[in-house]
Amino acid sequence: MGALVWLLIPLLAAVAAGLWGSWANRTRKVRSDGPELDGYARFRAAMEKSHSGT
Repeated sequence: MGALVWLLIPLLAAVAAGLWGSWANRTRKVRSDGPELDGYARFRAAMEKSHSGT
C-alpha cells in the first residue's frame, strides 16, 4: 500500500502542473509578431548601413 502512495505523489503533481499550466496560459493575450518584425527590420537596416560604409 505504501508503494501506491509513493506512485500517487508524482501523478498528483503532474495533474496539478497541468491544471496550473492551463490556468496560466488562459490569461495570456494573443499578440502578433509586429513589434518583433519591426525590430528585426531596424536591425537589418542598421547592419546594411554599417557594411555599405566600407
